[in-house]
Amino acid sequence: MSLPLIALFFAAFAFGTTEFVIAGVLPQVAEGLGVSVPTSGYLVTGYACGIAIGGPLLALATKGLSRKTLLLGLAIAFTIGQAACALAPDFTSMLLLRITVAVAHGAYFGVAMVVAVGLVREDQRGMAVAVILSGLTVSNVIGVPAGTAIGNVWGWRATFWVMCVLGVAATLAMAALLPRTTGHQTKSASFASEVRALARQQVWTSLILMLMLMLGQFCLFTYITPTLLEVTGLDENLVPWVLLLNGVGATLGVFLGGKLSDWKLMPSLITMLALQAVTLAVIYAVSPYPLPMVVAIIIWGGLNFAIGTPIQTRILSWTADASGLAASLIPSGFNIGIALAASLGAAMLTAGYGYRSLPVVGALAMLVAVIVALASYIWERRVDARPPLPAAAE
Repeated sequence: MSLPLIALFFAAFAFGTTEFVIAGVLPQVAEGLGVSVPTSGYLVTGYACGIAIGGPLLALATKGLSRKTLLLGLAIAFTIGQAACALAPDFTSMLLLRITVAVAHGAYFGVAMVVAVGLVREDQRGMAVAVILSGLTVSNVIGVPAGTAIGNVWGWRATFWVMCVLGVAATLAMAALLPRTTGHQTKSASFASEVRALARQQVWTSLILMLMLMLGQFCLFTYITPTLLEVTGLDENLVPWVLLLNGVGATLGVFLGGKLSDWKLMPSLITMLALQAVTLAVIYAVSPYPLPMVVAIIIWGGLNFAIGTPIQTRILSWTADASGLAASLIPSGFNIGIALAASLGAAMLTAGYGYRSLPVVGALAMLVAVIVALASYIWERRVDARPPLPAAAE
């Protein structure tokens, strides 16, 4: 793995930690800010909305900046945002600060994906995407469990101070390791061309798959800590270890997804979507039993990120001639799904359905994804469609 990819990975790790660690300290944050656990779940929704809406707008507004300058600016915004979150006096302030950081998050991943793909050969695109995604999964292995443990010992505000330090390190890594020209620069496609690229069925069906995948993941993951405590009956001190194991599964899954993306993308994707539907059904069945629940959560984490890699690789391949807007919509698609999942989970809990009902929603979403992916692949094979060639280099 090249040094520039390592720098992009490390920054992705920082952004991923701040997005996901809130699930590990959600009860503490709720208590500290004087709100209920379902209400504090809107910190996840707000963050996801910031990525989904603000990220693409910021990416388009800063299109004239060099990619390295933009990436460094986003990392600095992240760092300042973590310090501000650590000092947040109330829930409203915390929500607004999380949304602001999320805008930088969304723009970062849109730009970083294009940069990463530009740094490698065409037959290595899947693994380049996997490297950036592995920053998110390693954040689940190291960042989320560590942040949760720090929150349990020193309070949730200490978690955000540690992430501020992480932001400083990520900024320095990108400043030192990213080249001045990041990858194979291409001629800027017109806005109209980028919109037309989004109309390709492979792109919009992939965005639907993103939405379904996030419903399958975050309806449950947003409330994973209270689920493990109240339904499974785990001791509070064991929760960080379960989150760590989930992250280990996710890290293995993201690289498996990268390999499969470079081998047989669509058959692999359809198979994994079906397996995830089965896994979520198993989680529902075994949630009262600690050992089977932990095993199922590890598999679930691995499949979540194994599926994410081919979806993103597919979008980048089918928008190679106009990647700017599509790349910025990749994190948007995921986070619209996260926002809907967290909100739906909160609504279900408020309505009295209980934590155990959450994986059922995910299983149904995965079945919808299987149908959409199959239909898209059959159509693609029938017309013998081919991905576009990249835009001409400058």
